[in-house]
Amino acid sequence: MTKKNKKYIPAVLLLAALIVAQKAGAQGITLPNVGLPSASLSAVISGVARWLLGIFGFLAIISFIISGTMYFLAVGDESEMKKAKHQMYWSITGVIVGIMGLVIIMAVDQMLRGSGLG
Repeated sequence: MTKKNKKYIPAVLLLAALIVAQKAGAQGITLPNVGLPSASLSAVISGVARWLLGIFGFLAIISFIISGTMYFLAVGDESEMKKAKHQMYWSITGVIVGIMGLVIIMAVDQMLRGSGLG
């Protein structure tokens, strides 16, 4: 077997597994529960995207709180205040990017479903 043919082995095995699973389902054989979600692929992707955006937003808010505390504790030290303001700028930018990501995902989801934005 050549090196070129070896790269097709995973695809052939996957195809064979899919055919066996389809035949088993067609004959009424119950396949084992492997813990995969039973929802549609779009629902799974939407759930993962919302989960990631939630974590992103949470981290941005924590960064916002930390930078506010840094500014509060700077007590007139110009270099520390500048550092805290810079951190606050990026925290606010992170929150805005997270919110924009959520809005874009929701808008694309609505457009793909064929319903309006309203």
